[in-house]
Amino acid sequence: MLEQPTELPVGWLEVAPDAIVGVTSDGLIVLANARVEALFGYTREELIGRTVEVLVPEGARPLHPAKRARYVVDPRPRLMDGSSELTARRKDGTQFPAEISLSPIATENGTITFAAIRDVTERRELQAEREVLRAQADREQAENRSHQSQRLESLGQLAGGVAHDFNNLLSVILNYASFVEEEIKAVRGADQGRWDAALKDLQQIQGAAERGAGLTHQLLTFGRREVVRPRVLSLNAVVSNVKHLLQRTLDEQIDLVAELAPDLWPVMADPGQIEQVLVNLAVNARDAMPNGGVLRIDTANVVVDKAYAANHHGLSPGQYVRLRLSDNGNGMSAEVIEHAFEPFFTTKPKGEGSGLGLATVYGIIMRMDGFVQIMSRPGEGSTFFMLIPATVVPADDVEAAEHEPPPQSAGRPSVGGETILVIEDEDAMREVTRRVLMRKSYRVLTAPDGVTALELLSSTDEPIQLLLTDVVMPRMLGKDVADKVSVLRPGIRVLYMSGYAQPVLTSQGTLQPGVALIEKPFSQTELLKMVRAVLDAPGPAAN
Repeated sequence: MLEQPTELPVGWLEVAPDAIVGVTSDGLIVLANARVEALFGYTREELIGRTVEVLVPEGARPLHPAKRARYVVDPRPRLMDGSSELTARRKDGTQFPAEISLSPIATENGTITFAAIRDVTERRELQAEREVLRAQADREQAENRSHQSQRLESLGQLAGGVAHDFNNLLSVILNYASFVEEEIKAVRGADQGRWDAALKDLQQIQGAAERGAGLTHQLLTFGRREVVRPRVLSLNAVVSNVKHLLQRTLDEQIDLVAELAPDLWPVMADPGQIEQVLVNLAVNARDAMPNGGVLRIDTANVVVDKAYAANHHGLSPGQYVRLRLSDNGNGMSAEVIEHAFEPFFTTKPKGEGSGLGLATVYGIIMRMDGFVQIMSRPGEGSTFFMLIPATVVPADDVEAAEHEPPPQSAGRPSVGGETILVIEDEDAMREVTRRVLMRKSYRVLTAPDGVTALELLSSTDEPIQLLLTDVVMPRMLGKDVADKVSVLRPGIRVLYMSGYAQPVLTSQGTLQPGVALIEKPFSQTELLKMVRAVLDAPGPAAN
């Protein structure tokens, strides 16, 4: 048995928290502390003079001397953990994961390597438990995101259905109120004071109906059922164009700062809807900063990889343009963030907010196959993080184009005179549309559905210049009616009217080329202008 080197500082070994053995260059154990006995089950007398392989699992013993030899050649201190975690063997044959720290010390008898050995079973179990909890938390978070997305999708479907029916009612209210307004103006000379009071009351009705139309417009946007007219554009140009409007929206004590990345990729979007996103978020930021602050808008190119997309529900890998708005206002709690995009959810006092501003933002971004996220904490401001898919098509000039009405064709009257076939399944809506057109000298034929309209056409040879049809009707959709009518009356002009966009008219919510659509609710002025534009558009007309 080798004698223990007397010059080694052995006193501290007995109070060390780890099991420590001293090993010579040829692998013999010359020193062991009390923790070795407790950890491995050997007495010191049993270990001193034996090779260190006695503490190594039998399967690893043949390769262990070579590892020791490499360490003797390079005797620098090192910590073997992580990927170098080892396995140790007790006297009774049981094994445990071990973390081993090695340090060489020169003695009169040569270099002694001190190995501090620690059982990391508990650490490994805790780590495994943390990984299980982390995986469970990730699953729950993904499920919550999925449930939120499904909830918002269901709300969108409900909102679209409600808006469709409500838009018909609003169209009737707006147009009949307009009829009454005209009559009051015509007769108020006899008792002007009394009629002026009635006129003001009527204008209140019209104003309420117009506000209702605005709400249904936002509902349709949230539900992704509104017709959009996208084109290739630069978000930088849209932000620059709308900055003055945003500044007027904000209070004077709020600074607007725009940081726009150069060489921004173009996107395919409706510029009006991007402006709506910016305005809605600016209003939200203004309300969150009653005492002033800073609203920052910045853009950047972003490449989303598979790993990032996998952790963000509904996001696909690819190239995106990031649009981010940040304020230093009141911030939001986690509970508020969870419901922020739901229609009619608001934290404002009753009557001060419709709860549709952020819902509209959500609908617009998601319709573009984008991604939107809120990052906020109470008292720390809010950041709206949006990703919009980039397109490879070069961006158009984003300056707003003037939508001039098409030139009138020679030989056609500027107002009235043509025959129009109106197909609308709602009785009140059909009647008010008929009255609007007849008041401007159009001849009007009506039908409650497509089947009845086709029967009517088959029974008359009267020339019809325009088909004005609802989109969604019982028995036959408006698009199918238009196709059949165009066969019976070649060259007939077609104008669709709808309370919400339907796939029969659109591809991914985009109005197809050559399709004319007026969205409900509409006023008589809007309807007459659109009818005239379709009738006067260049091209062959029905006889």
